[in-house]
Amino acid sequence: MKAMQNRAGQWHSLGVLISLALLGCAGSARAEDASSWREIETKYIFGYTTGSGIGLEGEKEFTVETLGRFGKRDGHYAAAETKYEFEFTPSQFIQIEFGALGSTHNIGGVTGLDDRSQVALGGAFAELRYLAIERTSNNPLSVTLAVEPTVRRIDETSGERVRNFEFETTVNADLELMKNRLFAGFNLLYEPEVTQSAIGDTQREATFGGSAALSLRIASNVVVGGEVWYLRHYDAANLTAFTGDAVMLGPSLYIQFTPKMFMTAAWNAQVWGREVGNPVALNLAEFQRHRAKLKFAWEF
Repeated sequence: MKAMQNRAGQWHSLGVLISLALLGCAGSARAEDASSWREIETKYIFGYTTGSGIGLEGEKEFTVETLGRFGKRDGHYAAAETKYEFEFTPSQFIQIEFGALGSTHNIGGVTGLDDRSQVALGGAFAELRYLAIERTSNNPLSVTLAVEPTVRRIDETSGERVRNFEFETTVNADLELMKNRLFAGFNLLYEPEVTQSAIGDTQREATFGGSAALSLRIASNVVVGGEVWYLRHYDAANLTAFTGDAVMLGPSLYIQFTPKMFMTAAWNAQVWGREVGNPVALNLAEFQRHRAKLKFAWEF
């Protein structure tokens, strides 16, 4: 339990450090000649917002990505899902990814959730990305369409044993505002899912929303930025039973250690939210108070 609480504190500290880096480094960025820098793949430079990049044809990559969620209305809540992912790019327009999910939960005293402390194999996922609009010298906009089916045996929020099927569909777009230097990212998300509990109950729900992000390349291998997400939750896949929404806001950081190895980190805090039928501030029923992301990748 203490280990999970320490981990939550570490994620929060990471968010503070990223915030300081964003404020300090962006302000002190030197007027270097960015035209001499090699082009950067935009997929990972926006934090939770995904860029349009799909890599070079024939490129392969292994990544470990941990997504942490912290804070509910009461008690203590910490949950994390780690994606062990292999991706490859068979053509200049297609990228394929697949892998396994590991889940960790530490929950105590949260209304509506059983107390739980566990580490388990969470499930598996795959993703197909298609580059619909390619950036060129005359067109700064790039757009990728992505679908990600996921099968889970452990519920993301509660940690209960379930059978969950999720089909995330996203539009990932980014705009090069300054050559090799400043980028804007935009996502549109639709994520329906169906969950069957151990006692046979079935729940259908969906998340719909979008994001906007801005990232500044302060050095050839370092990008800092910030993003905002607006998310809506429904108790129906066809978006007819609205239950609440939330706004998540926070900084991001990308560091390229070598031409074949990089890391990305992000932290979001819920700055506004509402639950249908509940007048209290924030929506901590469908969403969390904080979320954090840390990813390491090796290309080959």
